[in-house]
Formats: sequence, structure tokens, C-alpha cells
Amino acid sequence: MFKLIFIGSKTFARIVKMKSTEDYKGVPYIITLLSASLWTFYGLLKPDGLLIVTVNSAGAIFQTIYVILFITYAPKQKKVQLAQLSVFNVGFLGGVVAITLLALHKNSHEKITFVGTLCMALTIGMYAAPLSAMRMVIQTKSVMYMPFLLSFCLFLNGSVWSIYAVLVKDIYIIVSPHS
Repeated sequence: MFKLIFIGSKTFARIVKMKSTEDYKGVPYIITLLSASLWTFYGLLKPDGLLIVTVNSAGAIFQTIYVILFITYAPKQKKVQLAQLSVFNVGFLGGVVAITLLALHKNSHEKITFVGTLCMALTIGMYAAPLSAMRMVIQTKSVMYMPFLLSFCLFLNGSVWSIYAVLVKDIYIIVSPHS
């Protein structure tokens, strides 16, 4: 997780230095923020979910900083779109929390199933999203927007979460090893 944060900080150091987001896409950072926030909530619902809460809340904090920086240096049209998506994500997260705490029965298994399924689906999409960067890699014949080190660290991160999921027998993490 912290290796991913370091790699992301190099990208944002470049964005701040250039005062431009260049051709970087902001949507993955916003989606990752939503994912980390949902996984944090999942960890809060789950007995013995302290590790899930700790890692994902740290990730949510860093992703919040990244999103703010990205929106700050994005061109006006992209800034508006990303701000709208960020507001939507806050509403979505709030809706999930409200439904889970107010509408679902007191049964914690039902709550964990609901939030775990959402987390799993979002994480699968999040891990598939970088595949869209491959189009840019092929078009530009440059791996600038899909650095090997980031891809490798994502693979390692998923591997570690997979091992953890097997050890604690958590089906939602097993299906979607997350960041």
C-alpha cells in the first residue's frame, strides 16, 4: 500500500511541478477513493476488521489528497467533470452507509454481504480500469501512462491481499484483492 502511495506521489509531484495534469486521467483516483472508503466501511462492519480499516482509511486519506491536487491542476472542463464525479461518489458512499445502517436488518451478516458485494464489484472494475491505459500505451508507443513499477506494485498488492483473504476466509476480498 505505501509503495503505491510513494509511486502515486511521484506522479503528483510531476503534476504540481508542471502545473498541469497533462494526459493523466483523474477518474481512477476518484474511483480508488470510493473503493478505499467503502472497504473502510466494510472493515468497520466486520468483526476483526481492524487491518482492513487501517490500511484502507490511510489509502482514502492519500487518495483524497490526490483528488484535490488533480482537480486543482486539471483544465477547467476536466475539473468540473471530476468535481461532479467526486460529489456523486460522496453521495453514493453516504447512500450505502445510510442503507446499511438504517434499512438493513440488525443482522450483521446481511450488512457485510451488502457492503462486501459492492466493494467486490467496484474493486474488480478498479483493477480492470488500467487496461484502458493500454490503448494509450499502444497509440503513443510509450509506457509513461502505465508505468511498470506501478503495475508491478499493484500485482504485489493484490497478491498480499489474496493471501490475507485466504487466511481469514473472507470471500469478498478473495474475489477482489484490493488496494
